[in-house]
Amino acid sequence: MAGPRGVTIAEVAARAGVAASTVSYVLSGKRSISPATARRVMDAVAELGYHPHAGARSLASRRAGVVAMMLPLRDGMHLPVLMQFASGAVTEARRADQDVLLMTADEGPAGLARVAASAIVDGLILMDVEVRDPRVETLRRLGLPSVLIGFPADAEGLTCVDLDFTAAGRVCADYLVERGCRDIALLGASEAVYARRTGFAERVREGFLGGPAGRAHAEVWPCPDDAVSVQRTVKELLVARPELTGLAVHNEPAVGHVMHALADAGKRVGEDFHVVVIGPDEVAERVHPHLPSVLVPAERLAEIAVRHLMRKLDGEDVPDSTLVEPQLTTR
Repeated sequence: MAGPRGVTIAEVAARAGVAASTVSYVLSGKRSISPATARRVMDAVAELGYHPHAGARSLASRRAGVVAMMLPLRDGMHLPVLMQFASGAVTEARRADQDVLLMTADEGPAGLARVAASAIVDGLILMDVEVRDPRVETLRRLGLPSVLIGFPADAEGLTCVDLDFTAAGRVCADYLVERGCRDIALLGASEAVYARRTGFAERVREGFLGGPAGRAHAEVWPCPDDAVSVQRTVKELLVARPELTGLAVHNEPAVGHVMHALADAGKRVGEDFHVVVIGPDEVAERVHPHLPSVLVPAERLAEIAVRHLMRKLDGEDVPDSTLVEPQLTTR
């Protein structure tokens, strides 16, 4: 089983200091291997440029006709929105006669190396990108064509696509301030999302806190999305901030619970209290009164990512950075 430049699985094993069978297990995922050993193997694969079945692929079209979408189902991620991303990717890929392999396990760098070495995909689309994403360096070393939906802090040499979440946070803050709110808050995702420094969450927070620029007092409150936690968080927020009159919600499944909590507290949304949502239109339209919102254009972002990846596979140049401007819809 030879890779480019005659690299063999035995050479990978020698570089990593393990048996050839261990390399095979790491790449196939058929057996549990310790993280430290898996990392050594993965680094050796990247350093040597090992790629199984490369000869067979060369004799064919050099294309597997499949792209992988790494969409880890992590704590704090809203499944319906993730499925919108997946739907957009699959639809656009089919236009290019490609299939999409959805990878929902949170495998990190080891998963990248395994998929790249398996030769079953032509390129990668990465989601849920963190500010200091451990997958980025591995992605650079592997050299497999890729597009990120999201921006790490160091995006040099990468192709990244996303909504301008910093601007989205700022748009929400401006909307509330323009309605006379001088004390506002962002009800964000769960603590887990902020703890792993997820890029979109951090950028919304930055934009929201920077938006008022002295015109209003602004804070960010992380919040789980279950009904009990949302009720408790909103109650604590209103007690801590009795002058609060404006709330931005960047936590899709929490929106309905937020509206119930505000009603229980005697707040009249749209009259003496204002709420704006970052999320799908249907989330903002499902409650009463309907809420203004900044759409997260999940399907569009995924379609752009796939188009960029197809162009990269064809050897064409693509923009390093694509930021979609946020649009506020009032209702």
